[in-house]
Amino acid sequence: MSNGFVNFSGIAAAMPAANINTDAIIPIPWMRTAHADLGKGLFAVQRYDDAGNERPEFILNQQPFRSASILLGGENFGCGSSREAAVWALVQFGIKCVFAPSFADIFYENAFRNGLVAGIIDKSELETCFALSAEGGGDPVFSVDLVGGTLIHAKGHQTPFRIAASRRDALIRGDDEIGLTLRYADDIAAFHAEGLAKYPWLHAPLTSKVST
Repeated sequence: MSNGFVNFSGIAAAMPAANINTDAIIPIPWMRTAHADLGKGLFAVQRYDDAGNERPEFILNQQPFRSASILLGGENFGCGSSREAAVWALVQFGIKCVFAPSFADIFYENAFRNGLVAGIIDKSELETCFALSAEGGGDPVFSVDLVGGTLIHAKGHQTPFRIAASRRDALIRGDDEIGLTLRYADDIAAFHAEGLAKYPWLHAPLTSKVST
């Protein structure tokens, strides 16, 4: 288990293209990188040229988006291969939340497994967030209210996002899959005790005879 999610304010970077896949998020050559350094490989093909220099036109190479902790994505975010390293790279870079109209199923599961908020926002609402994030003359700061399911811009615009209550609660508590299971330890023990009482033959020790 990790520390639970705390509501926060952060810079939101908009990457509105649909079908941003896991190979773009963390290219294969970076898969051999140490876990702690995966953030350096996030969107590496778009961030760096062939000589390893930053591409100034890429949003995460620009101020203030170098410090982004919120990513606003397009439809079917995280499609492609099932590599969990895509989520690891986002987290290691400093991204705490990704909001999109839809997510690829495996990426979505991997996100919650690693404490990354994956919130669903209707496309029309997200277009407004894209515009607010890109506004000049001020930091594109949003606040994330996980309990209320709301993304709030610094100017007051509120955008609802959807997340299953069970996943939201697990994120708030900082539970991983083991932590969730341990919360039901008493129920599991009671179930096994009841089964032992009702069906003792199922729990009889196995015996075997070996012919010599």
